[in-house]
Amino acid sequence: MANANENPASGPGEPSTDSAFHHVSVLPTELIDGLAIQLGGQYLDVTLGGGGHTQLILDAAEGTEVWGVDQDGVAIAAVQSRLSHYIETNRLHLAHKNFAEFNPGEQKFDGIIADLGVSSVQFDLAERGFSFRSEAPLDMRMDQQQSLTAAEIVNTWEEQELADLIYELGEERRSRRIARKILEHRPIETTTQLAYIVAGCFPPKQRHGRIHSATRTFQALRIAVNRELEVLDRLLEVAPDWLKPKGRIGIISFHSLEDRRVKQAFKPDERLSVVTKRPLTAGEAELAVNPRSRSAKLRIAERRN
Repeated sequence: MANANENPASGPGEPSTDSAFHHVSVLPTELIDGLAIQLGGQYLDVTLGGGGHTQLILDAAEGTEVWGVDQDGVAIAAVQSRLSHYIETNRLHLAHKNFAEFNPGEQKFDGIIADLGVSSVQFDLAERGFSFRSEAPLDMRMDQQQSLTAAEIVNTWEEQELADLIYELGEERRSRRIARKILEHRPIETTTQLAYIVAGCFPPKQRHGRIHSATRTFQALRIAVNRELEVLDRLLEVAPDWLKPKGRIGIISFHSLEDRRVKQAFKPDERLSVVTKRPLTAGEAELAVNPRSRSAKLRIAERRN
């Protein structure tokens, strides 16, 4: 997925399902090279998105197979349409679920990839409520079947709970002031309404910088709604057991909370040998065509014999 934090400079996408899920996957060369794709290899993509990384794996070597997992039904439907040939030839197998609930059984993989966070497409589809660029209901659910939404958190949680959430998951220093203002303005129904309230907690000069003043608050809400860190911890715990000997796992993260978890999980894990001593990041050529890749970090580890 072409995931990123909210980027006001990025243009809006088309609000359709199939065409909307055509997007640029981040760190494509680094990921494919890092996985050392092999003929007839079997791979797992636990964050399928628009299928960009999956298609790269399928095209990288003859006979490769990919198991693609995504909790977003729109993403699954788009991939079913766009990559139907691979499904028909039994090279692509799809599962509509959160990767924390995925169980491959006896299947082992030559490589596993995870591209964390929210895809650029989900940001650009205003009705999903991830972005503050367009007015939309406060939703932020990747899985539209779940009940918890950002609106419920914003309008029902206590002030201290909100402040702690925004501070811990958004790393926002003005969390207490923001939480207090949220309570003063309840009920808050839309993304733009919340963004305006958050921006008012900042000095005028800081409200319209390169990174919008509401970015960290929206990040915190999105992570909480989708249990992103909890799900990542689960993946880091079980995924090494799904790898064949010498199989590799590559995880792309987009903020320090994720990257720190990946680093701290890979290094002491006796099942794994770290391949990337430092995370791989986008080069100038990729940044020129895909500015959203600027915060992407890729770490790779290999299953020991």
